[in-house]
Amino acid sequence: MAVRVFKNTKESFERFLSRFDQAVQRARIVRLLRERRYRTRKPSKRILRTAALKRTNFRAEREKKKFY
Repeated sequence: MAVRVFKNTKESFERFLSRFDQAVQRARIVRLLRERRYRTRKPSKRILRTAALKRTNFRAEREKKKFY
């Protein structure tokens, strides 16, 4: 997870900083940290079941409306 970027000779600090930012973006560190910022619980069986029922009902309604 660590990103190492070394400053080249005769390289400005702005260029060095932009190379560092690119390396961090390529490593996807910021995205991972934002995902881990808050702990999220795994959904319970009841919530998964109700979500599946809602999906099937929505899909059935959409299929009915498809031909009208």
